[in-house]
Amino acid sequence: MSIESDLKKDGITVVGKLDTLSINTISRDIAEKLCKTFPNQNFIFQNLFIVLSRIPMYIADIPEGFAEATYFYKNSSMYFKQGLKLDELEKFAVHEFIHYLQEIKDKKGNLVRLGLCDFGDLKICGMALNEGAVQYMASKAINSEEEIVKYYGISLPTNSPSYYPILCNLIAQMAYITGEEALYDSTFYGSTLFKDKFANLCGVNSLLKVESNMDKIMEAEEKAIKFNNKLMSDKCEGMKAQKVAKKIEECKSKIYNLYFETQKLIFTSYFNNQFNKILTTADIDEYRLRLYNYKNYIGISENYSEFNEFYINKMMDLDNKYESIVNNTSLTVVSDSKISKFFRKIKSILSTTVELSK
Repeated sequence: MSIESDLKKDGITVVGKLDTLSINTISRDIAEKLCKTFPNQNFIFQNLFIVLSRIPMYIADIPEGFAEATYFYKNSSMYFKQGLKLDELEKFAVHEFIHYLQEIKDKKGNLVRLGLCDFGDLKICGMALNEGAVQYMASKAINSEEEIVKYYGISLPTNSPSYYPILCNLIAQMAYITGEEALYDSTFYGSTLFKDKFANLCGVNSLLKVESNMDKIMEAEEKAIKFNNKLMSDKCEGMKAQKVAKKIEECKSKIYNLYFETQKLIFTSYFNNQFNKILTTADIDEYRLRLYNYKNYIGISENYSEFNEFYINKMMDLDNKYESIVNNTSLTVVSDSKISKFFRKIKSILSTTVELSK
């Protein structure tokens, strides 16, 4: 099958080549952004600029609802939606340039790994995990500010409000646990560092489930877009329109449930595992701070209370753990710190809030 046929399967029709001046401008600006945003990746600007400027780039007709730019690994080329201005091309190109930098092919030119995604003989694993990571990093490169957005009944903080907001939010939660440098290293170079750290801190089963759920979320979002495009067409009327609208709602409901299931799995597996490692009152204070700060990453809905309930229960468990530590003469006793007293007040406030909401 030809490249053109493969592209048309995704609804992409090539209009023409992007001019050389635009290619060089985009490559230079993005090389600068990547070097500045990810200094620990040891990029060399001139080398990076040369590599990026040699990527074949085209203008194309791309279906509504899909990304304004796409990297096609089969011919190592990039396609931009027709009608975009230069600054818009740069914005959307960052994501695709990262894809180009992260791909690993075998001697026959077959793609075997794309950052956090493995292309096995039987199935592809981690596609959504990788897409979320790439967009999370692309948003950082263009200095996209974090916003609170609402999708599918979920209000959540994300640095990518328009593209993969839910996946980027879950990636941010995972990176809070592993550290961002592990995420960057694995996304750019396909190392196992990020997954290994997450599995070590949360458990292998948790990693596999999170990875699977994110794939299901991305699949449901893509289906919702296709159904929405069908609903907006002139031929979709009457009972047919009702059926399509119902399918869209089913996709939204699936995304909603998968998101909260995944979020809960991430924070419960991490904080439950870390709780078992507490040995000193200093460990307790650090744990409290980590758990308290996690609230800045979570998504919520109208009746959502799981994180608050988990937080309150863990505060009670920590009080018991504190008492057992200070009453054990074989351990060094550390005096009750200001931060410990502060979090006890927070626990009291949250307990009152939950009671009032019932």
